[in-house]
Amino acid sequence: MKFYIIIYFCFSVLFLISCRQPAKNTATPRLLPIDSLQQNNPYVKDDVSPMDMSWYPVAYPIERMKGNDTLKLIARVTYGRPHKKGRQIFGDNAESLIEYGKTWRLGANEATEITLFENVSIAGKNIDKGTYIIYCIPHADRWTVVLNSNLYTWGLQPDESKDVFKTDVPVMEQQPALENFTMVFLETETGADLLMAWDNMKVLMPITFAK
Repeated sequence: MKFYIIIYFCFSVLFLISCRQPAKNTATPRLLPIDSLQQNNPYVKDDVSPMDMSWYPVAYPIERMKGNDTLKLIARVTYGRPHKKGRQIFGDNAESLIEYGKTWRLGANEATEITLFENVSIAGKNIDKGTYIIYCIPHADRWTVVLNSNLYTWGLQPDESKDVFKTDVPVMEQQPALENFTMVFLETETGADLLMAWDNMKVLMPITFAK
């Protein structure tokens, strides 16, 4: 009889212990929105002027990943992309973000770079393949665009003694106004134009490819 009492007591204790265990949570876990995850990222701060990259041929990276890169790679531009944010962008006074007659890095953060994977011609001058800083001196009617060999500088430290090439390109009106500064290659019959546009202004720098 005592044996059965002991067995009964043991089963009762086990039953009580199992009842006290917390129930498993079968509810679907709540996922935070992507924006919240980015805001709470402890490792990196969001950059309001993110890096962008433009290629010629335009779809080269996609075609390369697909294994369809039959066209020759010619050029790439790497730049920081600032936003207008209601500011006056171009002008001839100190309130302008970019003053006429003063050097501008053609972007934000690090100096903008252009890489030429083939020899090209710009404004009738042959430019050897390689990587250059590209910056400009904007005016109301024209931009003076400069290629410079002083690489790997934060911001813009052009060092005029290392200017490789410069040319003037006319300013055109851009409508509607662009919120984000944009650089992109546009195909032409002789090569490509490098479009540089922001707010209500744009310029085109013609690039001729070697045959």
